[in-house]
Amino acid sequence: MAVHIHKQPWLVEIAIEPNSKTDREKLDAALVKLAAQDASLGINTDPESGQTIMKGMDESHLAAQLDVLKRTYKVDANIGALQVVYREKLTRPATVTYTYRRQTGGTGQYAEVKIVAEPRPPGGENFVFVNEIVGGAVPKEFIPSVEKGLESVLGSGVLAGFPVVDLKVSLVNGKFHDVDSSALAFEIAARMALREALRKGRAVLLEPIMNVEVVTPEDYAASVISDLNSRRGQIQGPVMRDNAKVIRAMVPLANMFSYLNNLRLMTHGRATFTMQFDHYTPVPLPEDDPPFRPAIGMRA
Repeated sequence: MAVHIHKQPWLVEIAIEPNSKTDREKLDAALVKLAAQDASLGINTDPESGQTIMKGMDESHLAAQLDVLKRTYKVDANIGALQVVYREKLTRPATVTYTYRRQTGGTGQYAEVKIVAEPRPPGGENFVFVNEIVGGAVPKEFIPSVEKGLESVLGSGVLAGFPVVDLKVSLVNGKFHDVDSSALAFEIAARMALREALRKGRAVLLEPIMNVEVVTPEDYAASVISDLNSRRGQIQGPVMRDNAKVIRAMVPLANMFSYLNNLRLMTHGRATFTMQFDHYTPVPLPEDDPPFRPAIGMRA
């Protein structure tokens, strides 16, 4: 039995596009140095848009890194809008059998896989692959290709192109052809099977919820609470600390962008706040709300 584990920790991301070839070279060199200095920073190139994507833990984290790019490394680039890295997750198990067959004259391509995709409890490993093949239904040399095909789906789910989390996929059966089967055929079959399983298993979009604590003079407490409520915050109950009121709330990260500036205006600079990730929860959508656009389209 083979088991593979995959993790994805980032909460926010931003697209960076250099203005020239020279800036591209400077940007690439600078990002390598930044990533080496900060293990919590993620850098990758989006395969569809070609954009460089910087991923981090929160708004201030990425703002600090962008400042270093500009001031220290003198990189001139267009910066996209800050975006929450949502997650996608199955809500129920799904069993899918997918057959990939292509014949173009001469040797063809053939592979069949049967997978069982199941949601895992939050807080554990994001992805676990289990090989349950017995009797050679899928030759052992093709098992890594099945795993590779499954992993290729994890970074871009079927709802809006966000990472898939808390997932277990078991390869339970399959078929092959002595001549036409190949590693590529099994990789494609596994990829298509998992995408179908995510649709069949009613995947939902998850958003990060932050544990927010605001310390404010009591005169401004009502305004702070009203503002947090408007951000879909769930107030945990204010308490007194010395001469200040402490307000705690669970608030979606998407509604906390630029909060520091707003808090300063509301309290004339007399309040402070801290924020840390707490958990993921399904995004509530009104029935008349349009579907989410793919993640690529949201990077403007």
